Amino acid sequence: MFKIIIGIIAVTIIVLIVMANVDKVTSLITGDATTNTSTYEDSDTLQVTITGEVNHSGTYVLSLNSTLATLLASAGGATSNADSKAYRTDLLLASKESYYIAPLYDNSNTCAATPIDKVCVNTADKDALDDLSAFSSSVATAIVSYRTSNGDFERIEELKNVSGIGNATFEKCKNYVTLSD
Repeated sequence: MFKIIIGIIAVTIIVLIVMANVDKVTSLITGDATTNTSTYEDSDTLQVTITGEVNHSGTYVLSLNSTLATLLASAGGATSNADSKAYRTDLLLASKESYYIAPLYDNSNTCAATPIDKVCVNTADKDALDDLSAFSSSVATAIVSYRTSNGDFERIEELKNVSGIGNATFEKCKNYVTLSD
């Protein structure tokens, strides 16, 4: 009986080793897109990621001078829940950047009939920005100051450039801001 148990353990270990090597060979043959995408990028292309309300979120390699409209087309277009006020299709893309398409309706509520209440970061005053639970009073002031110094926000991800807004704050506010009224 002891010999049978040892034999089963040995066969299991061999099978696991073989399966691990098959997985490595398969990813080399098929060209795993997540690990090899950068090898396809050259000086005539840019690599960008799109998430949110698009049909196919992911990382895409596009030609230089591509716009967000091109990226959206590559991603199968925006969903019917995409808030068109939260992005600009004429925006020129930058390599290695991520673009988020915000929802119009709350995704957690399948029967949502009214759009999410949002604030335009390009026109709202400090008080309107302060009303968002994601922004403190100092962050609302910083947004207005940043906008005054740098001009209008061209994409909502630019909020991360504002002092006091990191990834956590951006994640809280990204569905509650727009770029136009």
